[in-house]
Amino acid sequence: MTPAPTTTTTTTTPASPPRDLRDFYENPAVPVASGTPRSLRQARMLARALGPAAGRPRTVLDIGCGDGTAAATAAPLLPGHRVIGVDWSQDALRRARTRIPYAVRGELTDGGLPFGAESADAVLFSEVIEHLVDPDAALDEIRRILRPGGHLMLSTPNLAAWYNRALLLAGVQPVFSEVSLRGIHGRPGKEVVGHLRLYTARALREFVAASGFTVVRLEGAPFHGVPRPLRPLDRLACARPPLASILLLHARRT
Repeated sequence: MTPAPTTTTTTTTPASPPRDLRDFYENPAVPVASGTPRSLRQARMLARALGPAAGRPRTVLDIGCGDGTAAATAAPLLPGHRVIGVDWSQDALRRARTRIPYAVRGELTDGGLPFGAESADAVLFSEVIEHLVDPDAALDEIRRILRPGGHLMLSTPNLAAWYNRALLLAGVQPVFSEVSLRGIHGRPGKEVVGHLRLYTARALREFVAASGFTVVRLEGAPFHGVPRPLRPLDRLACARPPLASILLLHARRT
C-alpha cells in the first residue's frame, strides 16, 4: 500500500476530504494492494520458515490483508497450512473474499484481534505498520496471538531507499512520506495512501527487537511504482536491504 513515484503534481485522492483515518481507509479509491514482487518474496520467506505441513497444518494470519493479494500469493506456497485474512475495513474484506477462502474482521486496537493468546503460528504484516498511529500496541497484540517461536513476516517501505537518499539531498520530500491526507505535496507520486510512520532498516530492526521478537533475517524487495527505466536499478538495490525500496523482515516471537 504505497504511492507511485511518477509525478510531482498535487492530487486529491480521495476527492472528498476524509473526516478521520477510518473514513480514509473505507474509501474504495484508496489503494489496498501491494506489488506482486514484494508479496512473492515475502511468501517464499514464510514458506521456508514454516516448511511443509506434514500432518500439522499451521495457522497463518494476514493482518491488514487489504484486498487479499499477499494472502492469495502466499497460499499456493503453503500447501496444507491455513491462511486467514484479517482487516477492519469492510470494503477491503469484500475484495479479499474474492481471492481467499477465509477473511474476517479484526482490529489491532479497540479490543484486539478476534483470536486467542498463542493461537497463530505465523503473521503476515504487509505494508501495514506505516499506517498505524500506535505501532507499539500493534506489535504487542501480534506477540499476544503468536505462539512462542511463531513467525512475524513484516514488510514496509524503506525511508532510506536509494532514491530517497538522492531526493533528500536535493531538498525533495522522500517517496512514501506524506504530509496530508488530501493531496501530494513536495514529493513524487500520484496517490495518497495514509502513511504515518516510516522506517530505515536499522530503525525497523531495533523497533521489532524491542517489542519482544528476535530478528532472523532482513531482505529487500522492489517497489512496483518505480518508473520503468529505473526498475533494473531498483532490483539491484534489493541485494543491499538498507538501500532497497521495501524492507522484508522475518522475526520470531521470543
